[in-house]
Amino acid sequence: AGQISMESVGVDDTAEQLNRLIDIGEILARKYWVTVTNPPYAGTSNLSAKINNFVKKNYPDSKADLFAVFLERCHSLTADNGFQAMITQHAWMFLSSFEKLREKMMLTETVNMAHLGARAFEEIGGEVVQTTAFVRCANHVKGYKGTYCRLIEPTSQQGKADMFISGQNQYRVGQISFSKIPGVPVAYWISPEVLKLFDERTVGSIADAKSGMTTTDNTHFLRLWEEVNCEKIGFGYSNIADTQDMKYKWFPFCKGGDFRRWAGNESFVVNWFNNGEEIRVAAEGATGGRLVNIDCALRECLVWTKISSANISLRMKKQGIFFSDAAPGVFANRETLYYLLALLNTKYTNEIIKLINPTLNFVPGAVSSVPVKKDEKNKGKIIEIAEGNVQLSEQDWDSFETSWDFKKHPLLRNVSTISEAFTEWQTECNDRFYQLKANEEELNRIYIDIYGLQDELTPEVADKDVTVHRIFDTKDAVPESMRGSNYVRTMRDEVVSLISYAVGCMFGRYSLDMEGLAYAGGAWDSGKYRRFIPDEDNVIPITDEDYLDDDIVSRLLAWLKAAYGADTLEENLDFIAKALGNKGSTSREIIRNYFLNDFFKDHCQTYSVTGSGKRPIYWLFDSGKQNGFKALVYLHRYTPDTIGNLRVDYLHKMQRIYESEINRMQDTIDHSTNVREVAAATKRKEKLQKQLKECREYDEKIGHLALSRIELDLDDGVKKNYRKIQ
Repeated sequence: AGQISMESVGVDDTAEQLNRLIDIGEILARKYWVTVTNPPYAGTSNLSAKINNFVKKNYPDSKADLFAVFLERCHSLTADNGFQAMITQHAWMFLSSFEKLREKMMLTETVNMAHLGARAFEEIGGEVVQTTAFVRCANHVKGYKGTYCRLIEPTSQQGKADMFISGQNQYRVGQISFSKIPGVPVAYWISPEVLKLFDERTVGSIADAKSGMTTTDNTHFLRLWEEVNCEKIGFGYSNIADTQDMKYKWFPFCKGGDFRRWAGNESFVVNWFNNGEEIRVAAEGATGGRLVNIDCALRECLVWTKISSANISLRMKKQGIFFSDAAPGVFANRETLYYLLALLNTKYTNEIIKLINPTLNFVPGAVSSVPVKKDEKNKGKIIEIAEGNVQLSEQDWDSFETSWDFKKHPLLRNVSTISEAFTEWQTECNDRFYQLKANEEELNRIYIDIYGLQDELTPEVADKDVTVHRIFDTKDAVPESMRGSNYVRTMRDEVVSLISYAVGCMFGRYSLDMEGLAYAGGAWDSGKYRRFIPDEDNVIPITDEDYLDDDIVSRLLAWLKAAYGADTLEENLDFIAKALGNKGSTSREIIRNYFLNDFFKDHCQTYSVTGSGKRPIYWLFDSGKQNGFKALVYLHRYTPDTIGNLRVDYLHKMQRIYESEINRMQDTIDHSTNVREVAAATKRKEKLQKQLKECREYDEKIGHLALSRIELDLDDGVKKNYRKIQ
């Protein structure tokens, strides 16, 4: 309530206050025999400025997260030979941002640890929160071995408890051994044989692992390559200075992707117009943008997906493709690259990476730290196998129209039936699958022998981990060994893909007379199309009955005749219908129902990438649930007149057809004496009336769009352009 002054010294009440302050000071200065806590998890970037600055100044080795700061603070509160018991996230055990903290902790001893991993608490699901519980002694005892319980495999709280109580997966380790491993991770489960490998040279001693650019704004600067005018994509550049060629705005770009080894995952382009003029300005003005290692951005290298819950998977990136922070790169001469590609895609590397960095984040430092043993004896064979694996993976990747090196659909062969083509293609895919699996197992065998890990690892590769496609007749035919793989396809998938290619031919994106893209922006060249002529006005209607001679089913029939011959049309229609499995009493009806109900969904699924959403290039104009009017247009052929033409030439035409059919049904109702015929006509008339009503309402909705003559810019990408018409 007031100040203590020199004049008041000796006064009884002041003395009492001073004694109380002394007691508090003693308590605050005291160290404890036992310190226990479950600290808060909070990255310092999410804290207030005052706390953030305090933490950075006083706890530089643990500043990345408040839980790690508590780890240091609790140690300072603990008396010599006392005990510090905590449960924290396990990130401090492995991440490079806590390396200095780990080195400090080598001065005290871990008594025991229960490494819990993910799903240790019933209240917290998912893989993000991964925890460890431990007790440390505030002293260093030479030669002491702590007890570590590895409980990360059970996926439930009870499962981890049962494993702990049973004494399974226990390790007795002296933590001094951790110091031999780059980054000093708490890799308590490492065997002596594996530990010895860290006396060898590392990947970092023979190659450079680097991070690539972050754009500051992927929505603005990145596109799927299929979205843009492909004449504005600059392929094949090797020198960053050459990208000042004003002809091109977009350049190939690696952005990580799904688990895939050897080659592939090349889906994006980046806006690097005029040597990245716009993106450089954005990077200068934003904390999130880093244009690092631009001098080697277009060089040939190995890339991998930085953030992944699967094993690390490396791919050969050809010259002319940017690499990114999400897909870091390894740079060396070509011979070394292929040798390292083989090494880094083996079981051996998976085990080493788990030791160095068992998180979801495969940083360049972890890849650089993988030990590499000199082995001239097997080098030539290893490189040869790696080159073969890249070729197999490229063949697989390029067989889909989402690859920029796609040539033609794999079911277009020198046979007259799709059935024969499918059998050949299925055999080709399955042979490629088993060849790659055998090659990967051979590489595992070679490296297990080189590193003397026969007691640690086996060479077998699980079917679900082979990253080229395997084709089955049906989903039910997929064996257990392939369940969960992203590389399983069925007969239906292949037929859906063929239909997608056929629709591409209808719009002129592809041609039966040439390989690759025939038109994806730029000037139209009618000379590219002879065997099958694309749709003239870029509108292909989808009807629920055979009303028009140029609807999508009629166009498909014409395409099948051109591609496979007229003699086998019915056989091919039957094969397609069987594979699709839609409702209908005839093949044509089944195919028509597929276009009505499923084609656009499948198309959106095809033109999408994990984390980036759907980017359809064929857009569906759809009046509603009654299927009164449906029509497809091709984004790259869109003009401001497209919607007006669609409305006048197709929507209004369908209204007239419905009116005519309604009158015809009414005539049957009025004049027929057949009860069943009258009932059928009545039912159909009711359906037609609903469709006509839906069309009229839809006409009002798109009327203003047609009059607005909206312009689209392919550079804006699908999402922005789609919203203009949505």
